[in-house]
Amino acid sequence: MILNLNMAKPLLTLVLLTAPCFAGEIVELSTGFRIHAERHEIEGSVVRFYENGGVTEVPASRVVHFEAEEAQPKPLAAETSMKLPEITAQELVAAAAKRNGLPPEFVASVVSAESDFQPGAVSPKGAIGLMQLMPATAREYGADPRDPRQNVEAGTQYLRDLLFKYQNDDHQVSRALAAYNAGPGAVDRYRGVPPYRETRAYVARVLRKYEKKQAKAASKPTQPSGD
Repeated sequence: MILNLNMAKPLLTLVLLTAPCFAGEIVELSTGFRIHAERHEIEGSVVRFYENGGVTEVPASRVVHFEAEEAQPKPLAAETSMKLPEITAQELVAAAAKRNGLPPEFVASVVSAESDFQPGAVSPKGAIGLMQLMPATAREYGADPRDPRQNVEAGTQYLRDLLFKYQNDDHQVSRALAAYNAGPGAVDRYRGVPPYRETRAYVARVLRKYEKKQAKAASKPTQPSGD
């Protein structure tokens, strides 16, 4: 099962929110992506974006424009001393999705398929937590996979990066999900969703959940605006 272009369209507009107290820039690409970067360099026909110690290269022809981003004010001391309220796993997922420019329903569908929102879930292969991060992936994103907040944040960033990796592919969403399940190497080797029964069932399951969540969200009545 492959998500059609209309269903996948929300994934093509990634508006990444900046972390508090850090300025940077928003880069709009011809594909519809809007990504956050700390800075960029142009070398010939290539543009390099720097973010969180990583580097992403894209052809300069795909960059539409750069938009400076203002630094956010630091929180007041009184606010930092306040104890944060407890939030549910669903709220953690929704917040991480919005920070990373992904539809909350999409990330929630991945979490549902991975762990059914169980923070303490551990797979026989050693995947940990809500988003079933492998220890190596968690280390790559500097996260403690047993911490629900860090687990969800790292997993969502990884999912976003996979969508970015396959942005020029007609089956972007399916390939990103397959890479999340079986690894990017397997997807690249087979030039598409690998012929693994588990992976194909996983991709279909996530997309099915996503379609249902989208339909449910669309059916909710909108609140009338006040005069």
